[in-house]
Amino acid sequence: MGKINIMKSKFAYRLILILAAVSVLQVNAQQANDEKAERMQWFKDAKLGIFIHWGIYAVNGIDESWSFYNGYISYEDYMKQLEGFTADKYDPAEWASLIKGSGARYAVLTSKHHDGVALWDSRYSDLKVVDRTPAGRDLIEPFVKELRKNKLKVGLYYSVLDWSHPDYPNFTGDKKRYTDDPERHAAFTEFNHGQISEISKKYKPDLLWFDGDWEQSAEWWKAKEIRQMVLDDNSKAIINSRLQGYGDYETPEQGLPVKAPESEYWELCMTMNDSWGYQHNDSNYKSPSQIVRIFAECLSMGGNLLLDIGPRADGTIPQEQVNILKEMGRWTSKHSEAIYGKNAGLPPGCFYGPSTLSADSTKLYLFVNGKPAEDQVMLEGVKNRINRIYVVGNGTKLDYKEYLRPYWSNHSGLIFIDVPDEVLDDTMTVICLILDGKLELSF
Repeated sequence: MGKINIMKSKFAYRLILILAAVSVLQVNAQQANDEKAERMQWFKDAKLGIFIHWGIYAVNGIDESWSFYNGYISYEDYMKQLEGFTADKYDPAEWASLIKGSGARYAVLTSKHHDGVALWDSRYSDLKVVDRTPAGRDLIEPFVKELRKNKLKVGLYYSVLDWSHPDYPNFTGDKKRYTDDPERHAAFTEFNHGQISEISKKYKPDLLWFDGDWEQSAEWWKAKEIRQMVLDDNSKAIINSRLQGYGDYETPEQGLPVKAPESEYWELCMTMNDSWGYQHNDSNYKSPSQIVRIFAECLSMGGNLLLDIGPRADGTIPQEQVNILKEMGRWTSKHSEAIYGKNAGLPPGCFYGPSTLSADSTKLYLFVNGKPAEDQVMLEGVKNRINRIYVVGNGTKLDYKEYLRPYWSNHSGLIFIDVPDEVLDDTMTVICLILDGKLELSF
């Protein structure tokens, strides 16, 4: 009996230790989730950001970095563009004002693309606009100052791969410098981490937008160390997903998700035409209405839109892009209450269009594209009674009727809302439903 009691005691002791360890892990996990939620809150609320691809590729108006990698142009001819990158009409204050006016809450500038040309005065390389181009100065610092002056969050893009660096293994699509060389790998890592540390310490970006991680593994990049280095410099910094699993949010590119990504935090990055950087021969611009419709779909799924512009080599922004940003600004300003700080809207089948929901779930916003058939839109699946329906931006009260909901029934009815011509927005109309409590669905 004594041995049995001792065994029981040991088992109980081990069980207590296991339960205590599990409890600690659960507490730590909850603390990590709470910390991330706090760090990500501004990003979740921001909804619209502006991406800026600016580099020497704007001189000839060709694909950024990929031109020489894919063999469309020789590396030597690509680098000749350094001579034409003047930035002589670059006005950071004008850029920041235009971005703020668009309704964006943050901007992301390419500090260095895959070609390795740095837009700042890096001490780790002489391949930089300060030394090798007529621009002759740090182009990031004044822009960062103007963004902060306008109370916009600062994002910097950085390519972890560098096809120009002599110690990086890949050069072009069909040429490699080496496949396995620990010394050269170590030299490149020192350079790469050094540049990341420079921009992290010098500019203290709110968001670091990494790219190029697909060419190597997390271990090769030392991605865990990169993340820790960034957070050591700024514990509130946000990192995108392109760091081999060490990022904070997903970044679908040039493809609107059919359904929301699994991550709570995500951002669609998209060009206005077909090119990331300035290309004089690319006139295939999306219309402002099309961009707003795509933006509304992102909002409806709880995501952000990072909309790209490509300035010319002299620093001016093409008028087509300016026009789009200004129309975005008109539309976002008018409909701001349905955009910023709002959550994902209704699931599919309730309303044939995008929607958002207020943080307390008592206001439902429906985005109406164009003129609805018979001047009505239909809503189904919502069990709540409705206190009021109005047009966002002008407050006009709208009439509605509910069908297929007898007084004795607890299921939802079909709601038909009158949306007459005179309340329609030229780009996209938004209407708000004030519910009698938190949103309740019948499924």
